[in-house]
Amino acid sequence: MTHEEIEPNILYFGTPVVLVSTVDGHGTANLAPISSAFWLGWRGILGIGASSQTVRNLRATGECVLNLPSVEQVGAVDRLARTTGTPSIRESKLRRGYRYEKDKFGVAGLTPVASVTVAAPRVAECPVAMEAVVEAIHPVAADSEDLCGNVLCFEVRVRKVHVHKEIRMAGTTDRIDPDRWRPLIMSFQEFYGLGGKLHRSELAQIPENLYRSPDIDRARLTPSR
Repeated sequence: MTHEEIEPNILYFGTPVVLVSTVDGHGTANLAPISSAFWLGWRGILGIGASSQTVRNLRATGECVLNLPSVEQVGAVDRLARTTGTPSIRESKLRRGYRYEKDKFGVAGLTPVASVTVAAPRVAECPVAMEAVVEAIHPVAADSEDLCGNVLCFEVRVRKVHVHKEIRMAGTTDRIDPDRWRPLIMSFQEFYGLGGKLHRSELAQIPENLYRSPDIDRARLTPSR
């Protein structure tokens, strides 16, 4: 097979959806979907837009809950698309059709439940909820004047893991059964499970070229070996 050179506007080849719940300094809860996340042991690495309410809350409290929806929560996740908990919306988000919503749990139709070690609530409907604290904040694209400051990478340490009993592996005390766990996946703005596409995605209505990065043009200048 032969590779062909292309220039995708986004490089989201498929990652799990995470609903990040946080609270601000007054205890008001926020709930935000992200799909830039991975785990190393009990550490999570999260990529989040720097202007978001989630980032403000993480900086203020240093705490969050990483709620992992299954395919059954796809509708609830999509209802959060193009919403923000920040009243002052940046021009780039206005162009993408975002609107301010104070009650994210209500908009999504999800239920907040108290956490054990952090102030942020868990999402009752999500089969997995991980209480976590921020251990480090790393800049992304610090080498680029155009991109630096737009996105931040949060390293969080998980303190407590909660799961629905339906996804636990029978006969064990500390394992998830991958045959029972059906994570919600986002690939190029569309929702998938461990099979075909599940649901129309509101985010997919945003033209991909609105996400185009200056790094694409910069990559063109990289010399061949």
